[in-house]
Amino acid sequence: MKKIAKRLVALLLCGATLFTPATWAASDGVEVNHLGVNNTLVRVTGNGNYLLFPVEEANDDSRVQVLVDGNIVETIYVRLARSKTDYTVPYDLTPYKGKHVVFEIVTPQGRESVREAKEDACWKGLELADTLDTANQEKYRPAFHHTPLYGWMNDPNGMFYKDGQWHLYYQCNPYGSKWQNMTWGHAVSSDLIHWEHKPNAIKPNGLGTVFSGSCAVDYHNTAGFGKGTVLAMYTSAGTSQMQSLASSTDNGLTFDIYAGNPTLTLESEARDPNMFWNEKTGAWSLVLAHALDREMLFFSSPDMKKWTWQGRFGKGIGAQDGVWECPDLFELPVAGSDETKWMLLCNINPGGPFGGSATQYFIGDFDGKTFQADTDPSGNVPTKWLDYGKDHYATVSWSDAPDNRRTLIGWMSNWQYAADVPTRQFRSANTLPREVGLFRGADGEIYASCAPSPELEGLRDQLVRKVGKADIGWKSCSYSLPTAHDGICEILFEIDTRKSKAVEMTLFNQEGDKVVMKYNSERHTFSFDRRESGLVDFNENFPAVTVSPTFEEKGVISLRLFIDRSSIEVFGDGGRFVMTHLVFPRRPYSQLSFSSEGGNARLGDLKVYSLTTK
Repeated sequence: MKKIAKRLVALLLCGATLFTPATWAASDGVEVNHLGVNNTLVRVTGNGNYLLFPVEEANDDSRVQVLVDGNIVETIYVRLARSKTDYTVPYDLTPYKGKHVVFEIVTPQGRESVREAKEDACWKGLELADTLDTANQEKYRPAFHHTPLYGWMNDPNGMFYKDGQWHLYYQCNPYGSKWQNMTWGHAVSSDLIHWEHKPNAIKPNGLGTVFSGSCAVDYHNTAGFGKGTVLAMYTSAGTSQMQSLASSTDNGLTFDIYAGNPTLTLESEARDPNMFWNEKTGAWSLVLAHALDREMLFFSSPDMKKWTWQGRFGKGIGAQDGVWECPDLFELPVAGSDETKWMLLCNINPGGPFGGSATQYFIGDFDGKTFQADTDPSGNVPTKWLDYGKDHYATVSWSDAPDNRRTLIGWMSNWQYAADVPTRQFRSANTLPREVGLFRGADGEIYASCAPSPELEGLRDQLVRKVGKADIGWKSCSYSLPTAHDGICEILFEIDTRKSKAVEMTLFNQEGDKVVMKYNSERHTFSFDRRESGLVDFNENFPAVTVSPTFEEKGVISLRLFIDRSSIEVFGDGGRFVMTHLVFPRRPYSQLSFSSEGGNARLGDLKVYSLTTK
């Protein structure tokens, strides 16, 4: 016994811990109980609307189980800070006022002792707050594109129009700026420009997280939830992927999850249901991405609850290098004719024309059961791309849009580097809204056009530069761009190359950052080079040159550019070709220059508008 006692004394003198209380206060109203090297309880003992979690992006996710009065209400995943705090994310406590709230946390990092685990930065940084500061802290947050208030965002989904409001839902992570905890975020707009953030609409439940899907207004009360109810169909992503139904009687602000979910299951991975009321068949039509099989599946239903398989499309057709996702299907008139055609959007990742993710499409016919794609003169189904930039994915349209409009929006990023872009408070924006149409090219093929939505003219503030006509020679001529609001602007002009071979257009600043665009009238192509556009070294796939066909024959094109703080969108000839690119200049581009190759070209009707952020 004397030997044991001496050993205990020696250990204590050396600072070894045999037992210490596991409870201490992180801040007022927050109590931390360490249960082991990887397991911690956090108790909310004070008042506050939010518990702020410190995040360190380089860490792996910690599993956080939320217990209310002893019952698990949800499980979330947070990259809790270990050595430093990059930012904090809020957990909303307001639904649980007056209840006992505990967070049971399992951290992934290995620790040799509880003492070492206690040193993690997250435990000292936990705090309660009554309000959230969502003021922009980012140099590169867009001024006139939709972005989340904070956290990660990817696919737009579930969009519908009703009672003068455009509703935009989107995949988001409320607990960090990297992909996780997939939830439907929500924003509304009356003009497609100014967006009002709403509470998250559909959250993960026992069937899994909430992947992409679609919404439509049930004007005929087919589903039995009431005439004019908004129906949502989405993928529940748990151990497997299955399709679920929800309904809203308050115009999409809140949703009731259908008790009979899932409404559609398959033996293999399928996701991103896109449904619409088909007037020709008097039933609901559904397109479902059979992701790993690289095809689309078609179903029909009278009531959104019982689905019948009808057909499939896509095996061995189009771009097949990546998974197929986020479908959309709709009928459009072909410009200049009495003909109508169906357009099937198929988003693919990877396998885009310039690497990573992109949106391909097919033109053809749909009879309510299956899709038959048009073929080219050689009998093949051609691969067509909706946007020839690097940053245009998960493109889908609003349902029930007014005046028979088919308005699209996409995720303005690329899966190759979306988690690496130089922002932290938020990650990702949506593209500008676009009106899709069909036109017949000189080769006889039918192609899609994407023109900027007319509401975007409401962004214009002042016409700061106007040039009627000017010659473009081998020596470059430059025009200054607006400096207000970090140089955001809209630029319109026409290029006539009938007496030259090509025209080069360069956006640049005093730091040496530049974007080089080139119209080659001999090859009928337009290229975009962002290899020296500013910050480009955060990912090896970001520096890139992309090339688009121009679908013209006479050597004349019109261009319309929208420049935001971290993006450039180029629309050619009313949207017959489109390019969307992220850029991160060290300072805003302040000049636009023109030069010609192989003879003089002509610049016509140059207009530069400053844009308002109000």
